[in-house]
Amino acid sequence: VQLQASGGGVVQAGGSLRLSCVASGRPFGDYIMGWFRQAPGKERQFVAATNWSGARIGYSDSVKGRFTISRDNAKNTVYLQMNSLKPEDTAIYYCAAIRGIWNTIPQTHETYEYWGQGTLVTVSS
Repeated sequence: VQLQASGGGVVQAGGSLRLSCVASGRPFGDYIMGWFRQAPGKERQFVAATNWSGARIGYSDSVKGRFTISRDNAKNTVYLQMNSLKPEDTAIYYCAAIRGIWNTIPQTHETYEYWGQGTLVTVSS
């Protein structure tokens, strides 16, 4: 499956952005879709992920209550709505996918099979 992320940009602290990730190549509903981020000099960090129906969703503690992940299976697209952005949210954001049925949302980047190219989010103070 190929993943194409978009929607990054520069925003002031407290602002909002919505990231999109379009998947192609395989039936979209077979995959858990997630977002990770990586700031300069830091490891890649889990942000959020959702199963195909949206019934299972996971968020990192650092974004819970501010970010919302959703998906439109008809459009093969997963979204990340980011509100109340903080300077520490500045990073390259990657969408990722893993095939299969999972009882819990995987949160380690090594688990995910497919990756998009990343989109840069910069939050100014």
